Amino acid sequence: MTAPLPPFQSRTLITAALALAILAPWIASGFQVFQLTQIWVYAIAIVGLNLLTGFSFGLPALKLEGHYLALATFALALAVPQLLKYEKFEDWTGGVQGLFLDKPEAPLHLPLDADQWLYYFTLIITLGLFYLANNLLDGRVGRAITAIRDQPVAAESMGVDVALFKTLTFGVSALYTGVAGAMSAIVIQFVAPDSFTMFLSIYLLVGVVIGGVGSLYGAFIGAAFIVLIPDVASSISKAATGAIYGIMLIALMYVLPSGGWGLLEKARAWLGRARRAPASGPAPIQVPERRAGPR
Repeated sequence: MTAPLPPFQSRTLITAALALAILAPWIASGFQVFQLTQIWVYAIAIVGLNLLTGFSFGLPALKLEGHYLALATFALALAVPQLLKYEKFEDWTGGVQGLFLDKPEAPLHLPLDADQWLYYFTLIITLGLFYLANNLLDGRVGRAITAIRDQPVAAESMGVDVALFKTLTFGVSALYTGVAGAMSAIVIQFVAPDSFTMFLSIYLLVGVVIGGVGSLYGAFIGAAFIVLIPDVASSISKAATGAIYGIMLIALMYVLPSGGWGLLEKARAWLGRARRAPASGPAPIQVPERRAGPR
């Protein structure tokens, strides 16, 4: 389901990236801190969607596969926001008008403004959820759901409870996406039923593919893509933002067929082979030694 933890050299790079993430609120502008906070939120959601890739959801859909499963998922995405607009739920959901939220202040008199505190709070939650997801996928549960994804008939014949693990996978995925939705509402300071549209589902799917299907670390790459690339496309041309975004997406899919993390893994493997390879150059000519014979 996911690649194992990188070797020591790659962990050094990840440690440097983490240090940079910790320093970011002190060296970046307010808007850039907001964008980075959104990247952490989207990364959580992409991990949740990645956990669900290749499986059914919930008890009513345990027998659904392929495009039937996709249709059932989209049906829920269309139905739930409409139900939240129902007048009986307005006291909790705000109805069509939604709810405005206050940005939390830093506790314990920490020397952080509201944006910096929210950034660190989101980062801590993101790292914690990534740690839990990695442990889940590296254990017995991870092996079971990987077997269900690759060979469901063989997994069931080996005693894996396919229905149970599909339901558990959907539950964990819903947990991650639910946390991401809550964090997104706090970051944006507004939430409404129309905040979670079909386009958001498509953007998250794009993030999964760009980062790398079945990769936890690729979620950061996918999240950065769906947060930053629309601004890049808009800066190029405000009249054709969608077209430029689509061209960039097609180009990246052509260049990165296995996702961004897949490219990094291939580069790491190539560098490892290059270090182990002998020095280049023509091999020395071996001249046979002449032995002195009797005269």
